[in-house]
Amino acid sequence: MQLFLRDSLPFVSITVEYQGKSVAIPEVLIDTGSARTILSADVVAQIGITPAPDDVLYAIRGVGGSEVVFSRVVDGVQVGDRQLRSFEIEVGGMDYGFGIVGILGMDFLRQAGAVMDLADLTLVLTR
Repeated sequence: MQLFLRDSLPFVSITVEYQGKSVAIPEVLIDTGSARTILSADVVAQIGITPAPDDVLYAIRGVGGSEVVFSRVVDGVQVGDRQLRSFEIEVGGMDYGFGIVGILGMDFLRQAGAVMDLADLTLVLTR
């Protein structure tokens, strides 16, 4: 799968499935410095992922600051022709001062067996 650079950072397109609906997210940052995958609440609301009364809210911290998120197990996250089923994502506002609507973190990258070639800007998922 071909990666593309925006502001010298690697991005990829993904698709998220939840309860029979799916949303394509065209620009998701690949971030090996992020432990978890996080997606914008505005984007995943399109497929019915919204906070529920029994969701546990918790704060996460990173270089971009901190924010409150909730987690949800989705039916699948697909990158290229590979899909991880029953995958847990974090959902938050993602208001970091620049336009990122998703971060593909180490949880996805390790589980999918990701191999990045930054010279060729390619991503191979081996599992």
